Amino acid sequence: MKEIRLSAVMLDVRLRLLRAGPAAALCGALLLAGVALWAWLLPQRTAQLEEMARPLPAPSTLAEAAPPPTANENLAAFYATLGQKRHAEQQVKVLFDLAAKLGLVLDRGEYKFGYDKGAQVATYQITLPVKGPYGKIWQFTLQALAAMPFAALDDVNFRRDTIADTSVDARLRFTLYLKEVP
Repeated sequence: MKEIRLSAVMLDVRLRLLRAGPAAALCGALLLAGVALWAWLLPQRTAQLEEMARPLPAPSTLAEAAPPPTANENLAAFYATLGQKRHAEQQVKVLFDLAAKLGLVLDRGEYKFGYDKGAQVATYQITLPVKGPYGKIWQFTLQALAAMPFAALDDVNFRRDTIADTSVDARLRFTLYLKEVP
């Protein structure tokens, strides 16, 4: 008996859908999907509200951050990072090797030793004309700074002859901060 009723109900639903048209059938399907979605999300929302209702842990139970370094510790770290003045020319070789690996053209640069009285360290200023794609020049610059943590990028100038040119001329000025080693 139930089988006959179920098939009769299914036939009735099918006939009503055919009479209502495709737009009404689509609206009904969307309505059913919305109700199903709401029924699925409601338990999750309840769980989220319960989680938010829990009190936060006391600050004393949380991990404490390490105290910041003292000025003397920072100064010691600064001097420990400095390069050695006697190896300054080898750092120029590092720059040329990085440029060659990236396919950049380095012309002759300008090199000048100096002394920073405030920090009491030697400086070696390197100005390099670089030619190549813009992205490769930045990649070279970042790799150079990573390879020499005692270097600073002081100045960058880019020049392109035409917009269609894929190669740019750049002028990079690095300063190496060096210490005298007895």
